[in-house]
Amino acid sequence: MDVYLIDGTYELFRHYFAVPKTTDVEGNEIAAVRGVLASVLSLLEKGTTHLGVATDHVVESFRNELYANYKTGEGVPADLMSQFNLLEEGLEAMGVVVWPMVEFEADDALATAAVKAAKDPSVDTVIICTPDKDLSQCVVADKIVQLDRRKNETRNAEGVFKKYGVKPETIPDYLALVGDASDGYPGLPGWGSKGASSVLSIYPHLEDIPKDAKLWSAAIRGSAKLAETLFNTWDDVLLYRKLATLRTDAPVFNSVDELKWTGPTDKFEAFCTRLKTPYLYKKTIAVTKTP
Repeated sequence: MDVYLIDGTYELFRHYFAVPKTTDVEGNEIAAVRGVLASVLSLLEKGTTHLGVATDHVVESFRNELYANYKTGEGVPADLMSQFNLLEEGLEAMGVVVWPMVEFEADDALATAAVKAAKDPSVDTVIICTPDKDLSQCVVADKIVQLDRRKNETRNAEGVFKKYGVKPETIPDYLALVGDASDGYPGLPGWGSKGASSVLSIYPHLEDIPKDAKLWSAAIRGSAKLAETLFNTWDDVLLYRKLATLRTDAPVFNSVDELKWTGPTDKFEAFCTRLKTPYLYKKTIAVTKTP
């Protein structure tokens, strides 16, 4: 069997900016939640049997204690933020396992779930549904892959190397050098994606890089300047890598059997009525009756 792990935070943001706004009878914005639930239903309609969704119940995490400029909920539209709890409620009513993260981030939950699911001998492939480059570090050969559902692109370990020029296990080092604007850490001055990939494709981790630029591969251009920047900001880059490294000890599931979808709960019909989507309830029930 295959296990699908869905980045609920990404999906909520994606649908918020992609679909027309709609409110419930009380005037609360609900369009993004409707979009995500319909998206999850489409996986079930295609025969997905085991799945879980991770969300950022709060945007802040333990990483904010490590780095003051790490991302926060500041600037997130109020009518988007208000839909996180609603999405979690809807997924649970739909009978889908959801992991609302508080101390950890949704990405940590996905990383943890991927590692645990891949260890189960009954699992053929773990599919992490998100284009987020952070999650590329979790890809393992053809066992754990990354799926960008919007583009319908799947990346295995070879695909990660083709896209970033480094192996999956080197992604945290790569992000430490180039930075990640969406997470709020800058990377190092002068270190672009080409420079980082050219160095890390030869020296996979920061500690592997010779401090003397004269010992660097001749294939790396501008090695003296890159080395100077790197080793003059060594503590910073190690911190950025720590921020980029996903945890694999988040609270998710004990057994992969917990991820098996067996149909919606008795709360789902009322929830769909609240969202003005009776068709969503009918289509979900139809899936449960499909042999």
